[in-house]
Amino acid sequence: MADKMTKLPIKSDKKTSVTSSSPRSTFENLRHEIDRIFDDFSPSTWRFPFGRSIFGVEVPHPAAWQIAPATDMVEKDKEYEISAELPGMDEKDIEIKLSNHTLSIKGEKSEEKEEREKDYYLSERRYGSFHRVFQLPEGVDADKIEASFSKGVLKLKLPKTAQAQKTNKKIAIKAA
Repeated sequence: MADKMTKLPIKSDKKTSVTSSSPRSTFENLRHEIDRIFDDFSPSTWRFPFGRSIFGVEVPHPAAWQIAPATDMVEKDKEYEISAELPGMDEKDIEIKLSNHTLSIKGEKSEEKEEREKDYYLSERRYGSFHRVFQLPEGVDADKIEASFSKGVLKLKLPKTAQAQKTNKKIAIKAA
């Protein structure tokens, strides 16, 4: 009953920069948040919960176009663990990259279906991609990060350095 575990390579980008995220991505994130806020208060979204009507055609809300897998990040005594649910994907469709204390997980999935019968012809194509980015906490030993993929679940183990393991301390809360 041994689970099939597949080790995934983690690409490391040795470039260094002053900031952990590019100004462009920061402004894109800000623009996205502002658009989301205005869309939430727009009367058009009250009447059209799935988006807006343009020339009589219902257009999905931009947030519906993005796919983001469910992820969990857990801190343990000696490591952090990130799990991502990626059903229907293969390890060859996933890319993990580490650069400037930022861990990036990308994935793409495409599917084509074609049926030819006497009375009909059916052709379908599906495509989806995602990109998740995690800022790594201080004290992660980047050279020892491991990734495995089994039954549609990606698991990343981010071991803590010896120094980071020693600095964990509970802080007592005093009643006022």
